[in-house]
Amino acid sequence: MVEIRNEPYADRVVVKRSNAGRNIAIVAVIIVAVVGLLFATGFWKANVSGGDVPEVSVKGGELPKVDVDSKEVVVGTKKTEVDVPTVGVKDNGEQ
Repeated sequence: MVEIRNEPYADRVVVKRSNAGRNIAIVAVIIVAVVGLLFATGFWKANVSGGDVPEVSVKGGELPKVDVDSKEVVVGTKKTEVDVPTVGVKDNGEQ
């Protein structure tokens, strides 16, 4: 909801917007989090009884034939010497 009013002694218009939608969303998220926490801790339980799982029948078939040429990956280690440069600090007379 937006409230618009003119200031009687100033040359400005004041627009005040309510945050009802944001507040409702925050409350809904908190409610969902509390319900999830209650189920996760076992305080609430969903006991379902009765009913049957539907039966499904699958008749034979054949997997498609696939010819794949993959690359070979070779993993190993070797010893290598690396020259590390020497780093120094030059004094500019500052302390």
